[in-house]
Amino acid sequence: MYPFSTILTHPGGAHKDEFLACSVLLTVHPVPIVRREPTPADLADASTAVVDVGHSHEPALNNFDHHQLPKDHPPTCALSLVLRHLGLYEDARAFCEWLEPAEWFDCRGPVDTARWLGVQREIIGKLNSPIDGALVRRFSQASRLVPGDPLWEMMRLIGEDLLGYVRGLRDRLDFIARHAEVWTLHEVAGEPGALFLPRTDPLPEDPSAGIERYVESRGLGDRVIGLVSPDRRNGGYGLSRHRDNPRLDFTRIAREPDVHFAHARGFVAKTSAIDPQRLRTLLRLAFDQT
Repeated sequence: MYPFSTILTHPGGAHKDEFLACSVLLTVHPVPIVRREPTPADLADASTAVVDVGHSHEPALNNFDHHQLPKDHPPTCALSLVLRHLGLYEDARAFCEWLEPAEWFDCRGPVDTARWLGVQREIIGKLNSPIDGALVRRFSQASRLVPGDPLWEMMRLIGEDLLGYVRGLRDRLDFIARHAEVWTLHEVAGEPGALFLPRTDPLPEDPSAGIERYVESRGLGDRVIGLVSPDRRNGGYGLSRHRDNPRLDFTRIAREPDVHFAHARGFVAKTSAIDPQRLRTLLRLAFDQT
């Protein structure tokens, strides 16, 4: 992305899409945000990133508006354009379930968005967050935000968290793909199995992070009902159900000598066992084979 010294977006009422687009851009260049109508000179100057205004989408000039797109164009907002320019859009759509509804809401409004989601219009209002409302309202009241302003600093943190989540989850999924194995729980063909993630050195800070999303992203959701991943609290492993599948009930192994915790509802257990064969045995003991 060409360096810019200012982020420019429209004045007046603000929406989540330009708020988040500006927040993401602050992670690239922590510069002032100005809220006013752009001039032709602004649109021609790549040192000014123009967001959600100006009727121009020219990433080479750091212009990110979507309002000139035809009305039958797939729902696209300013945040979509910024994420696409950063090469993160596809991962963001895959990892952030809220992004597509946000695109719809910004481009189609609440009635069409509710229809697309298959819910009543009133449901949309019930999902509104007072945090979102307060931040966007304060943003709409500002004409200029600079480093040190509380809202500017909060926007930068939001942008950092958003990009950190997307980039971190991609790295995590790639890590799981390199190390994970799918185990069978029963010798009958077609029976479900479990995903095993072995302990590595160094061990990730949150060993089980991303493992369920990995299962779904690889189309293993109907095959995998159990998850085995390193327990970050000790040298053993955690056993859990995927999609809370009732065919695994870890209360069945609660009395095993190397199982030091099994939840009373049977959805998770902790074991000091580290041998893969023993872990397979514990899973099979917890598995309802009927």
